[in-house]
Amino acid sequence: MATPTPGQPVRGSATGRPLMAALDLFGRRWSLRIVWELKEGALGFRTLQQRCDNMSSSVLRQRLLELVEACLVEQTPEGQYVLTALGEDAHRALRPLACWSEGWAAELSERSRATGQESP
Repeated sequence: MATPTPGQPVRGSATGRPLMAALDLFGRRWSLRIVWELKEGALGFRTLQQRCDNMSSSVLRQRLLELVEACLVEQTPEGQYVLTALGEDAHRALRPLACWSEGWAAELSERSRATGQESP
């Protein structure tokens, strides 16, 4: 499967609108988690794998290749993976969504307590 990039057909957009390309890329299993784990700095393959709940090495390798191709991650001469400037920008752009999701989770939890039902 090709790496989603703006200007190329992606899920949700035959013309490859930039937002749809980003959502396609980040919607792939583990992609967003990898970016999130690299926010603090460079990590080696095994450390990154452990931080991502010991995901399979083949999936991690594939996602890293895609993120490198998308210019969000690069490999250092020491073999570690680090966010590029674009990757850091993506992380900053996603922080408000992370904050919103915490409020969303709290709201659902509060509603489920009020109704006596489990939250979805």
